[in-house]
Amino acid sequence: MNPKVEKFLNLPNYQKLLFLLLSCLVIFGIFWLIVFQPMKEELDRLENQKISLERTLAENRRIANDLPKFRAEYENLQKQLEIALKELPDKKEIPSLLVGISDLAKNSGLEVVEFKPATIVTKGFYAEVPVSLRLTGSFHEVAMFCYQVGNMTRIVNLSDLKLGNAKVSDGRNLLSIECKATTFQFVDTVAANPATGKGKGANR
Repeated sequence: MNPKVEKFLNLPNYQKLLFLLLSCLVIFGIFWLIVFQPMKEELDRLENQKISLERTLAENRRIANDLPKFRAEYENLQKQLEIALKELPDKKEIPSLLVGISDLAKNSGLEVVEFKPATIVTKGFYAEVPVSLRLTGSFHEVAMFCYQVGNMTRIVNLSDLKLGNAKVSDGRNLLSIECKATTFQFVDTVAANPATGKGKGANR
């Protein structure tokens, strides 16, 4: 018999039990470190991945359920944009539109003292086209002019309205009127910004 085995068998029973207990603890510890712990970490990782995928799936289902609503909202916004763009004249229409503003002032009974186009200001897909106006006429004629401008098919804003220098002429109470009429011109962003990212004439 192996001397080591014989020596172990001759040990008191409590020492044998203690040795066996320590041996079991060592084996369990090795099993924990080599097998159980890695498996537990992998299980936790898969569980977290499962939770994340379930959340993504739930979010995708919610989006899918709301897709008809989003599509309807998108189509509605597209229609509103088309309507708004129709109210923005292109470059060719600006001269006739400005003449139309002047004609409205005359048709309202106002005398056009000064009609002075100002610098055009580009803002993305549209540009502001301002005109400084100096007019003479009655308060009623000014109100009529503002009303008619507000009913134009194209967007025209009147701002910086100033009334003063009241006087009587030929039985009429006349006022000196200053204001700014601003219309809005549609800007073709594709033409203004080709593939080079620069507008026409940028290289001049």
